[in-house]
Amino acid sequence: MKRSPRELRIRRHRRVRKRVEGSQERPRLSVFRSNVHLYVQVIDDEAGRTLVAASTMEKEVRQQVAGQSGILQAQTVGRILAERALEAGITQIVFDRGGFKYHGRVKALADAAREAGLSF
Repeated sequence: MKRSPRELRIRRHRRVRKRVEGSQERPRLSVFRSNVHLYVQVIDDEAGRTLVAASTMEKEVRQQVAGQSGILQAQTVGRILAERALEAGITQIVFDRGGFKYHGRVKALADAAREAGLSF
């Protein structure tokens, strides 16, 4: 049976999630990429809480990324998320690419978050 790209991504994500778990000291940075938008959360899996989030859907972020390419939008979201995480006292994270290839928007987001001060 042929599987759709979405099913394959979900299978990859499940495989990765078996090993990647966020904690209070080192939460998980979860990425979801749609065709148009990018959603990022810093999650404490032990408590089941989202500590920090950023998205291209947010009003303040949307104003900053208007007219930018996808990679530039990802860099902006990564920088904003890192700033919010540092304000919340989070410096170390575990990166969860969500089954997406570490390429393009996902890589740009990760690099921008690293440059802004997060370590992973």
